[in-house]
Amino acid sequence: MPVYEYECSVCQFHFERKQRFDDEPVAVCPECKGKARRVLNSIPIIFKGSGFYITDNRKGGVSEPVKGKGKLPDKGKGKESRG
Repeated sequence: MPVYEYECSVCQFHFERKQRFDDEPVAVCPECKGKARRVLNSIPIIFKGSGFYITDNRKGGVSEPVKGKGKLPDKGKGKESRG
């Protein structure tokens, strides 16, 4: 079950309640019996693994040539003479 944080609008008392998703939110402050509201907090996002940085798995740009490819054949070897 998730833990929800609440704040009283009258006395600014913070408290937490462990509730199910379908439970009604707490409406009354346990300290002063004022109106309570649920506090929404941002959660941190942690990116794990490869592919999240500019240097990971990037294609494009200038790359080094692969050995054996991109070479021109030698002119004198393997050519038939025309004549």
